[in-house]
Amino acid sequence: MESIARQLLAKGFGLPSGLPGRLGGRLMAHGNAATERRAVAVAAPAEHDVVVVIGPGPGVGLEAAARCSAHVVGIDPSELMLATARRRCAAPIARGRLRLALGTAARTGEPDASADVVISVNNLHLWPDVPAALAELHRVLRPGGRLVLSAHEKWLPAGLPALAGVVVAAGFGSVRTWTWEPPSRMASTAAQLSAVRT
Repeated sequence: MESIARQLLAKGFGLPSGLPGRLGGRLMAHGNAATERRAVAVAAPAEHDVVVVIGPGPGVGLEAAARCSAHVVGIDPSELMLATARRRCAAPIARGRLRLALGTAARTGEPDASADVVISVNNLHLWPDVPAALAELHRVLRPGGRLVLSAHEKWLPAGLPALAGVVVAAGFGSVRTWTWEPPSRMASTAAQLSAVRT
């Protein structure tokens, strides 16, 4: 029974696919919306900035980022979530403000020093190798580029101090951490971090 529940969770939220993935996408779009928008506001991208969103799921954060910047890339390992984000973000895609790509935090496929901002919301706990992913995000960011991470606090067992240590070890500076309470009852306390690529 536990194995079936784990498979359903994986198909709904880990690597969304099929009916569980569609249901998970709807829950993410509603439950994560305020946190997604908050992360974009913290990153404060400008019109000329290149913004990479890791694990955008159904695309709420992508939509918010595309209102601020003309150059947004959404990278997700789930074909279903990319298709969902493509529908939600059809207008910015049609205007050439947004591009979607299959990939992961550890394998973005983006060129060296090509992004000004990297944002990830509520998928850090799914990264199999956090140090490798942070090394990849460091590679993709330009010197002075901004990293904003947000995770469910309850799914960050080692806490923000440990995450901050791993981020510093990956070559980031100006690391700040805090928690934030989303206004939605569906969302849990967000553990958030911002850093600058040195």
